[in-house]
Amino acid sequence: MKKISTIAVACAGLLSFTACNNFLDEEPKSTLTDVAYYKTQSQMESNVNYLYRTGAIGSYVDFGSAYIGPFASIQEELTGYFSNSYEGQEIVCRYTRELTRQQNTMQLASKMDKVWDDCYRGINVANGAIKHMPEVPMDQATADRLTAEAKFFRAFNYFYLVKTFGAVPFYTDPYELAENMELPRTETSTIYNQIESDLKDAMNVLPEATFAANGHRITKYVAAMTLTDVYMYQHKYAEAAETVRIVVNSNHKLTTNDDLAMNSAFNKLRSTDDLDEAIYAYEYDNQISPSNWLPTYAFDGDASSNGLFGTYAITQKVHGPNDRYLNIYESNDLRRQPNQFYHWTYTNPKTGKVWNSVGNAACCWYYYDEDALLTTGRGTKDWNVYRYAEALLDAAESIAQSTGVTAEAAGYLAQVKARANMEGKTAAEIASSLQSMGKQAFIEECWTERLRELPLEFKMWDMCVRTGMFPNISETTPGQVTYIPLVGAKNASGATIKESDLLWPLSVNEIQRNPSLTQNEGYSAK
Repeated sequence: MKKISTIAVACAGLLSFTACNNFLDEEPKSTLTDVAYYKTQSQMESNVNYLYRTGAIGSYVDFGSAYIGPFASIQEELTGYFSNSYEGQEIVCRYTRELTRQQNTMQLASKMDKVWDDCYRGINVANGAIKHMPEVPMDQATADRLTAEAKFFRAFNYFYLVKTFGAVPFYTDPYELAENMELPRTETSTIYNQIESDLKDAMNVLPEATFAANGHRITKYVAAMTLTDVYMYQHKYAEAAETVRIVVNSNHKLTTNDDLAMNSAFNKLRSTDDLDEAIYAYEYDNQISPSNWLPTYAFDGDASSNGLFGTYAITQKVHGPNDRYLNIYESNDLRRQPNQFYHWTYTNPKTGKVWNSVGNAACCWYYYDEDALLTTGRGTKDWNVYRYAEALLDAAESIAQSTGVTAEAAGYLAQVKARANMEGKTAAEIASSLQSMGKQAFIEECWTERLRELPLEFKMWDMCVRTGMFPNISETTPGQVTYIPLVGAKNASGATIKESDLLWPLSVNEIQRNPSLTQNEGYSAK
């Protein structure tokens, strides 16, 4: 059962600077548009609540189209291992996979506008909440919590901007008037300092509870997981190891297998909300805020053309792996088996209609929402942004990077590997063998396990950029992968990865609005 309602109210105003809504209460409040609405506790709560449903999070959960997924899914196509089968229409996906964005910069403008505008909208609302919180009458504990949540979201949005664009305009005071808005780009080191400071402040205040137990509000562990991500992106592995231990030692834990079929951990993660593995999730509710087209991404276009479901007019594989990517898995890996992460055939249990994927290509079972596809046409499964499995992988790698292959690091990696092992090997047995690996081999094993565990949650390109390495997956030998320098590598579509591919272009529209901005190398400013 849902712990909170998810009521999203459209916000408007001067560049959406102070617009906000309250989605955590049962009843939606009026749309708020200016600084006059930072005056009461209710208004401050509305502003902070709005941050849960806007900003960078949309790049992971915007499933509003039947033909193209959220921006984070498009990033995975840079590797060539994933593609959108409708890329003939959704040309940003083709330009991304073929690494031809540089000569097609203008065609990316609307996509980049949305990422940029959404993040800065969230940043400005967070800045306003942080600035005005001390002026509002309320008990100190509530003020501290709301400020901590606002700092988390400011950091989360700036982190996404930096990963996407590099240096970006930076400010910590809210824009309440349309003055002095043409800011130049600020060095990433300055922005990272603020991100780290905000997340540390949030960790010091927010409760030590699981996300579900905290009513789906940001917790200490969400902030710690994000700070770990930030540290690892900067290669601050000792700091990452210290921070991620806070998460690893929390009440979060891996979901377990009841069997190796429909009651596996991976099917539970697909179908069940509020598991202890979910560190941070974006909430959906089929009556109030459904997941739009996400359930249809589990099938290719033949499913809808053959009338497999009566609930959705369109199904389309907007994000799916090629066969070479599936060779990341060894033969005894549960995640590679049918109806775990992927599937190739399906029988509608109500009608008996059978679907087989086009060309026997893998589609994403992880996106299958049974009730939505068979009954309601409205998806309800929450989207997991951070999972405990990722925390274990972060811990294993960051310890190895900073200290070496210790029993602790091997134990964390072994837990993830053991859950997916179909031969009954225990985590202790796997950990024992991992400890004999050299440091670099162990680190690369962490990378490979990340690719096996998080393939459908849009984490791969971040790992490639962070490590500067590209996973060269064997076309013939399951489980075999080598790592080669990212720049200069050929992606799985045969295109050569360039230095300029590591960042996205600033929107041409944004550069025209703000003459203080410069374009990223390789892209057009006009």
